[in-house]
Amino acid sequence: MTEFKSDLLRLLSERGYIHQVTDPEALDALATKQIVPGYIGFDPTAPSLHVGSLVQIMLLRRLQQAGHKPIVLMGGGTGKIGDPSFKDEARKLMTDEVIQSNVASIKTVFEKFLTFGDGPTDAVMVDNADWLDKLEYIPFLRDIGRHFSVNRMLSFDSVKLRLDREQSLSFLEFNYMILQGYDFLELSRRAAVRLQMGGSDQWGNIVNGIELARRVDGTEVYGVTTPLITTADGGKMGKTMSGAVWLNDDQLSAFDYWQFWRNTDDRDVGRFLRLFTDLPLDEIARLEALEGAGINEAKKILANEATAMCRGREAADEAAETARKVFEEGSAGGSLPTFVVEGGSIAVVDGLVALGLVPSKGEARRKIAEGAIRVDDEVVSDPALVIAVTAQVKLSFGKKKHGLLTPA
Repeated sequence: MTEFKSDLLRLLSERGYIHQVTDPEALDALATKQIVPGYIGFDPTAPSLHVGSLVQIMLLRRLQQAGHKPIVLMGGGTGKIGDPSFKDEARKLMTDEVIQSNVASIKTVFEKFLTFGDGPTDAVMVDNADWLDKLEYIPFLRDIGRHFSVNRMLSFDSVKLRLDREQSLSFLEFNYMILQGYDFLELSRRAAVRLQMGGSDQWGNIVNGIELARRVDGTEVYGVTTPLITTADGGKMGKTMSGAVWLNDDQLSAFDYWQFWRNTDDRDVGRFLRLFTDLPLDEIARLEALEGAGINEAKKILANEATAMCRGREAADEAAETARKVFEEGSAGGSLPTFVVEGGSIAVVDGLVALGLVPSKGEARRKIAEGAIRVDDEVVSDPALVIAVTAQVKLSFGKKKHGLLTPA
């Protein structure tokens, strides 16, 4: 591990956030001398970000913890195009109204992880629509476009993979990396930003911005990328059988969020504690060395700490208590997903879908056939079963997913 002098790079290195740095010595020296404003861009493609974005949010949190200034860049402008990096097809274009609604919804999550304000290390949120929407095409091509080599852009993995598969890449999407590079230039001018961070798939885009700032303004700026966060079994972080693990509490219950972390593979516990909690490193080293039943306690601590950071300590404690009641006592706690049943009864397949335990009725029938569905802890064998809901009924899929049907 490289020995860094600055608190910033030492913190990022010790916790496992660093994949690549453009000029580590120069960035390290800068971070020891001054407050470094650094940013990460987020395109508002949905009303909530999901756990796949969490490592980037935590990266901004670490930047602030090390005494520097985090800048959250919302892609109100670039979101009208969509990042083509490593995508098989073009994103669906969104209206301005949908984009603004998504931005407003996403903002609420960042307030849980960062301290916003007017101070030198307080976080700020900006929107690239503020400058991208005002660009004039010919001046932009003349002043900015001439600094980009198409030959080089075609060599970036994000573009090359798409073309190698003979999948269409529109001119609209091809412009995305130019606009992202321009964001870095604008932020270096507007907010003295000296650092862009992002996932490893953003390396090419970040390098473009660094070179643009140097060529146009003579400004030295830097880039840091994080490793692709995969689970021990090779899966993509945040992708589960039942869909995305959303950060907004109106998109996913605190209990389901807690359960996601509780279900972490034994081999990932230490790494996830370093990345996604503020626990001290010596405590994490102790927890990841546990075996047998001990590692399950470490997973509960991971779930508690990660949930408290995103949803608040009260929600985390309630989710943990609900889990204890469900799994240790066999009773239902208060923060399970619930569905109010009108009319006094509901088909079991409809109940499973309504609670989000399975994505479709077909999947519900398959899981019933496999003996994986229970009503109040009794295995269901009949896919045509209609449940009378005159009092609260617990519906379960396997041992770890539960929901409550309640009468109207």
